[in-house]
Amino acid sequence: MTDKQLAVLACDTLEKLYPDAKCSLEYSKPYELMIAARLSAQCTDARVNIVTKELFKKYPDLESFANADITELEQDVKPCGFYRMKAKSIKEMANQLINEHESRIPDTMEKLLSISGIGRKTANLMLGDLYGKPAIVTDTHFIRITNRLGLTNNKQPKKVEEDLLKLIPPERSSDFCHRIVQFGRDICSARNPRCAECPCSEFCRYNNTEK
Repeated sequence: MTDKQLAVLACDTLEKLYPDAKCSLEYSKPYELMIAARLSAQCTDARVNIVTKELFKKYPDLESFANADITELEQDVKPCGFYRMKAKSIKEMANQLINEHESRIPDTMEKLLSISGIGRKTANLMLGDLYGKPAIVTDTHFIRITNRLGLTNNKQPKKVEEDLLKLIPPERSSDFCHRIVQFGRDICSARNPRCAECPCSEFCRYNNTEK
C-alpha cells in the first residue's frame, strides 16, 4: 500500500466513524473563531467554549474588542490561562483586522501569519473552516495519530503539515483534521489507545509493530 492509499483509507475510515465532524470551538462570526483559537492554546476547547459564551456577549463586535480595557479583558479570558498574553493578542488582533483588513479574516497564509498571536496551526484552521481551502491543522492529537498511523515520521508541526498536504486529498484535508481530533479523544489517546476496538487497527503502523 502506498502512502497516498494509506491516507485515503484513513480518510474513509474516519469519515465513516465521524461523518459530521466539525471544529469543536463554538462561534457564529468568522473573527470569533480566530479569537477562540487563540484562547485554545494550552487550554481545552471545552473550557474555551465556556469562556467565549460570555465573552462574545460582552464584546459583540470587533470594535468592542479593539477598544476593550486590557486589564478587564485579561480577567475575562483568565480561565484559559496565559491570560495577559492572550488578551494582548486579541486586542491587537481586533485592531489589525479593522485597520488593515477591512474587518475581514484574510484568506492567505502570509496575511494570516501577520496577525498578532496567529501561527500556522490557527492560520490553517481559518483557511480550512472559513474558506474551504486545503489545510492541515497540526495540533498534538494530529501529530501523535498521524505518526502512529504511519503517515509521517516527523514531529515538528510544519513538517507534519507538509507531509500530510502531499497525501490527503485537498478537499478532504480540513474535515480529516477535525476527525483526527475527535478520534484522538475517543479512541487513540496518548497514554492508553484503545487499539482492540479501533477501526484503523488493521492498517495502523503502531498497532502492527511491537509496542
